[in-house]
Amino acid sequence: MANHGRPRYRRLSVIVPAFNEASTIEASLRRALDAELSIEREIIVVDDGSTDSTAAIVERMPDASLRLVRQSGNLGKGAALRRGFEEATGDLIVVHDADLEYDPRDWDRMLGPLQEGSATVVYGSRFTGERRNMMFWHWVGNRFLSLMTNVLYNTTISDMETCYKMIDAGVLKQLRLGANRFDIEPEITAKLLRSGSRIYEVPIRYTGREMHEGKKISWKDGIPALVTLVKLRFVPMTSIRR
Repeated sequence: MANHGRPRYRRLSVIVPAFNEASTIEASLRRALDAELSIEREIIVVDDGSTDSTAAIVERMPDASLRLVRQSGNLGKGAALRRGFEEATGDLIVVHDADLEYDPRDWDRMLGPLQEGSATVVYGSRFTGERRNMMFWHWVGNRFLSLMTNVLYNTTISDMETCYKMIDAGVLKQLRLGANRFDIEPEITAKLLRSGSRIYEVPIRYTGREMHEGKKISWKDGIPALVTLVKLRFVPMTSIRR
């Protein structure tokens, strides 16, 4: 039976923000290129002013679906993502970190609710699937920010800070995003919820890094994330969408 009215996505744009990820970038991109996917993909690596060989490694990887974009300096993860969103040509967008914490094999599972027409936004939850347990205080911080999201925005999300946010490109590009650092995560979630999007979650695999392994986000980044959640709950809708 034909499923009239259901969206038919043709291309997934994978945005990879990268800053000094020479030790993992190639393996991460190989995973992204090799993952089974039922639609086309393009992978856009946004080099955020790396001072190591990250950009050179990407340039040596000959694949038609892989593209490198360079920032003018180290402008922050949020700025890199916003640049990637602008460059994306797909009708569906997902973020993929370069550090091997996330598994692209989960993309096809996330794509299901979107192709079925059940959602325009799907988050991969690190707390409902297989995972390498993170450090206790990282877990506390993540759960606290998700709780505050639920209280402020009347939802029941389990993982607001997940990297794996797969979003209809039309929906995402209507948001007025301006964050330059890690507060891009709560900004995206808050503005999606304020604009009326319902977030669908699916379980994903997760292998978290710690600080000694190169993880860049720390507990200090939780403070601007909380401020962002509170502030965006009460700003006028003209500040949310274009």
